[in-house]
Amino acid sequence: MIIQNGFVFTEDNRFAKRDIVVKNDRIAGIVPASSAVADGAGEIINALGCYVLPGFVDIHTHGAVGHDLSDSSAEGIEAMLAHHAGHGVTSVVLATLTAPQSVLEENIKTALPYFDKEGCGAVLRGINMEGPFVSMGKRGAQNPDYIMNPSLPVFDSLYELSQGRILIVAVAPELPGGISFIRQASGKCAVSLAHTEADYDQGALAFQAGASLMTHLFNGMTAFGHREPGVIGAAGDYGAYVEIISDGVHLHPSVVRAAFKWFGPERVCLISDTMRAAGMPDGTYNTGGMQVIVKDGKATLAGGNNSIAGSVVNLADMCRRAIGFGVPMEYAIRASSQNPANAAGLGHEVGSIQTGKRADFILWDHELKTRAVICGGQLLRQTNV
Repeated sequence: MIIQNGFVFTEDNRFAKRDIVVKNDRIAGIVPASSAVADGAGEIINALGCYVLPGFVDIHTHGAVGHDLSDSSAEGIEAMLAHHAGHGVTSVVLATLTAPQSVLEENIKTALPYFDKEGCGAVLRGINMEGPFVSMGKRGAQNPDYIMNPSLPVFDSLYELSQGRILIVAVAPELPGGISFIRQASGKCAVSLAHTEADYDQGALAFQAGASLMTHLFNGMTAFGHREPGVIGAAGDYGAYVEIISDGVHLHPSVVRAAFKWFGPERVCLISDTMRAAGMPDGTYNTGGMQVIVKDGKATLAGGNNSIAGSVVNLADMCRRAIGFGVPMEYAIRASSQNPANAAGLGHEVGSIQTGKRADFILWDHELKTRAVICGGQLLRQTNV
């Protein structure tokens, strides 16, 4: 395959007119525009008038199109991967919910055959274990019946069951045993601070112990104050990656812009945090055993507490919305691809357009509409360019 005439988002995060040569599932070369030799190259994709972006990497998504990882359904995983691929998300890390250990085991067992599997659309890269090691006071839509203190034996058992494919584990560091847990677990995967009541000092200890990520920044944590900066201030000081949900529901557009200015374009990771109602009409849904009402693009817990219960917006639209909020396009694209790949330990394989990496691409026109999706060198979707 050769992708010709496009404005390629290069590994140094700028656009340049280039041709891309693909062999099998790999990027074999990135050459000056119109210089790629077509003889025997196979399919030719004319990207004239299009941006050629790296396939997006969603490191935090629970569900979509009526399904959720918590269902432990192979059919559901396949439907979710197809949904994500249709929007240009070519690598996915599916997130669990706070649930009994037996349910988490079933989630992982169901996912095992799909790790790195081709032909389902997006490629499932691993698991983001969000819960059960979270704070009761900042639990949000995590089920309170199954919250527990950080437990290395529980984590190790699940990690072994996943064959090392738990890529991220969330923890509230102020809980008993939290710092010790972080010190041990960070040797196996990324540790993310989440659903936490930690203050600045507790956050600083967590990052010093090996935590490297913040789950959905500003949501499910102590607020940033000018005298009490909390865990957000610690993340700023200790160089953590931060997840941002830029749907306009979880954060005001000004806060999205501020996060990019504060943490810099190299540390912000846009995520979808979608639940099963993504790609579905408004209505009543279930997440982690709790009822959720989706209305006008906002998912909240039923029962009157109005806690936001994930999003219904795919990652590509999160990127578009961030751009619409005034985030520079190059920053938003990097935050949807290279940064989350690096945060989850996947940057050697995906996240940027670089010779030797996997041939995952999205073609956007100048109105930011998707014109083609290529996953592992295979054209999954194309409209007239």
